[in-house]
Order: sequence, then structure tokens, then C-alpha cells
Amino acid sequence: MGSAMGERDHRRQRWAARGALAAVALAALLPLVSGGLKGLLLLLAGLVGLALTAAALWWVLSRRGPARMAAAVLALVAPVGVITLFAAANLIWVVFASLLLWCLAVWSGRYALRSTGLRPVRVKEYRTPPPQRPFLLLNPRSGGGKVEKFSLKEKAEELGAQVVMLDPDHHQDVTALAKAAVADGADLLGVAGGDGTQATVAAVAAEHGLPFLVISAGTRNHFAMDLGLDRDDPSTCLDALTDGVELRVDLGFADGRPFVNNASFGVYGAVVQSPGYRDDKVGAALERLPELLTRQSGPRLTASADGTTIADPQAVLVSNNAYRMDDPFGFGRRERLNSGKLGVLAVRVDSAVEAAELLLSPRPEGLTVLTAQHVVVDADEPHLEVGLDGEALTLPAPVHCRIARRALRVRVPRNRPGVPEAPPRLDWRRLRKLAAAVGRTAAPARSRRS
Repeated sequence: MGSAMGERDHRRQRWAARGALAAVALAALLPLVSGGLKGLLLLLAGLVGLALTAAALWWVLSRRGPARMAAAVLALVAPVGVITLFAAANLIWVVFASLLLWCLAVWSGRYALRSTGLRPVRVKEYRTPPPQRPFLLLNPRSGGGKVEKFSLKEKAEELGAQVVMLDPDHHQDVTALAKAAVADGADLLGVAGGDGTQATVAAVAAEHGLPFLVISAGTRNHFAMDLGLDRDDPSTCLDALTDGVELRVDLGFADGRPFVNNASFGVYGAVVQSPGYRDDKVGAALERLPELLTRQSGPRLTASADGTTIADPQAVLVSNNAYRMDDPFGFGRRERLNSGKLGVLAVRVDSAVEAAELLLSPRPEGLTVLTAQHVVVDADEPHLEVGLDGEALTLPAPVHCRIARRALRVRVPRNRPGVPEAPPRLDWRRLRKLAAAVGRTAAPARSRRS
């Protein structure tokens, strides 16, 4: 029985790989077969249109006044012009057919690679007794008032938690509040608030070896998302107080300042300092970007990551574990929070040509992606503007970033939505080998735990 099932898995894998390769070939050949020389010229026009669009977007971000307006018009006209050319040649159906074939190739290729038995590493869950004296900090304004909307204070108190409501109109030292709660006997610390507040209290919990509860009442809740928590109903996070498990996850630090998501240097680190950033993020970015991108303002950065030097990038993002970069649907998510590695993403773009390369090239020179345990960001100025989990800070240069592996005990509900499984990266060379294979290559689909 097992041998027969393994053979069926192998056949499906082999034919899925063949289907992916055939769909790619058809998608590439369809414009040429349907339109001949005209199809080839239109295909080249499409590539030029994409390059022009990327260049125009660079000019929109790096210019002001009439130049920015003209670039915005070009960014709209270029793709519309390409579509008009295909329509005039009665080949618009070819565009849609090619797109469908590419989608089929991606789906079929990932199915073939997924069936090889390789699975992402899952975070191990630890069964621990429920807390007896949980202490929670709730920000009533976080996420547009989710604390009140979901009655988080009342529900938490019904479960035996001590709750402190933060006063949005007066600054409160959440570190001091958390440490006072620990001194008073709290055996769990939790927060309903933004990721910056989460990180501050998480550091106190890690320091004292206490479990930490994330309540997804913030605006974006990136940390909660990567923990697999329900971001639509933050009250479900309270289930962890009675029916929960613990995860051991990493905690990032930038010169002693904790972060659960990332530390941003350069462009974003400067933009987040703008007074109007909270109310109008797009407007604040467009106001600051021209000088920052063209290096008329801001420091010159140098980043060093475990021996690799990144010279003069406009932006450096150091994350608590690496973000997905190979899947547009999972972009911005982290598969793991316990790898013990910082993710590093650095961007350097100095012209419209390099902006086009960043968009079109599979391996653009202006983009650096790697992982490291220690990252140092230096500058030609004494201080660096930093966005730490979205909070604006100024730190003395150089800034040393490190990761404390599995330093944080996060208590989560036993039943939760979970993190969507990342699809395998499309490896066309491997697909060719699978398509040509004649022996058994499918492996049992087993998950690994860590």
C-alpha cells in the first residue's frame, strides 16, 4: 500500500513539474506564435514599458514640483500605452492568456516542489500551567479603540488578570510599570498596544524569565501576525490565560533597546521622525524622500553584518528574524521567530536605471539580503535616526544590533489561526530534474519541529 501511494505521489510530482515547464514555455512563445515579428516587437515594448514605469516611480519619489508631476503622468501612461499597443494589434488576449499560463506554471511548480516532503520548521509548543497573577497593560487608543470595542479590560479581569489602563494623554513609563508588577508578584506580563510598547514590556518579561502575552489590539500587529494570533478579534488572545501554550522566540536589540519586529535606518528612520508622520504617512514620506534619496540630507550609512560590509545604502532594515522575500502574497511575514538570526535588508539606488533594475532584475545589485547574528550600522554623523518597531528614536552612532535567541517566552492560545505555510521557492533547475526523473523522488510529507 505504501509503495503504491509513493509511486502515485511521484507521478503527480513529475507531471506537475512537467506542467509547470510547459506552461512557462507556452507563456513565452504565445506572443511570438500569435503575432510573429509583431508579437516579438510588442514583447520588447512591454519590457520597455515596465522599465519606464519603474524609472518614473523613482522620479516621483526623488523629485519635486513639475518634474514629479511629469513622472507621475509617465508612470500611468507607460503601462496604458503598452496595453493600447497590444489591443491595436488584436493581441490583448495574448497578454491575459500568458498571465494565466504564468499563474498555472507557478501553481504547478510549487505543487511539485511542495510534494518533495520539505516543510518549514515549526515552532515547538511547551505546555505550562496557567498564570496565577497575570498583569496586563492596555492602551485604550491602540488600533483605533480596540480595547474598548472588544471589552478587553472587562474580559481580562474576569479571567483574574490585574489590568492597568494607560493614559494616552500623559507619558507613562511602561518599563517601570512592568517592573513594579514583577516586584509585586506578577507571573505573566501582557500588553494590548503597538509593537513598540510590546517590545518594551517583552524585554522586562525576558529579563525576569516570565511568560509574555501579546494582545493584538494594535494597528498593524506584525508581531502578533507572525505568532499566528487572530488580528481580527484581539479578545481571543486572552484565551492563553486559561488554555495556552508557550513559544520560545527571539528578541532583537539595538544598543540595548529591544525590538520584536525591526530597526530601520536611513530613509525610513528619518521619515518616521517627521511631526506629521502619524497623521499622514504618504505626505510625510513624499516631503522628505527627495533629499534623502538623492543624498542631499541625512547621514551616509555603512552597515557591517557578520563580516559583510554594505557601503552607502539609503536604507537598512534589521529585523528580528528574516522576512520572506520570495512570495508576494507572504511578503513582510516571517516564517520563523526562533532562528537566532537577524534579517538584513539594504537598498542602494542612485538612478532611474538602477530603480528599473531593482524592479526587473531577479538579482539587482542595489539590493542586499542576508542574515547575521550581529549587525553594526555606522554613519558619518554622530547620531542616527532610527525607526524601532515604528517608534522614532535617535541613537549615537554606531548602533550595534544583536539577537537574543529564544530569550522570550510568549504565551499564546492553544487554538489560534496560525502562520500560513510559506510556498516553496520556485527552483526551475530542480523542476527540470523532477520532470526528467524516472525513479522515485517524492519523499514523505513530514513536518520538522524545533
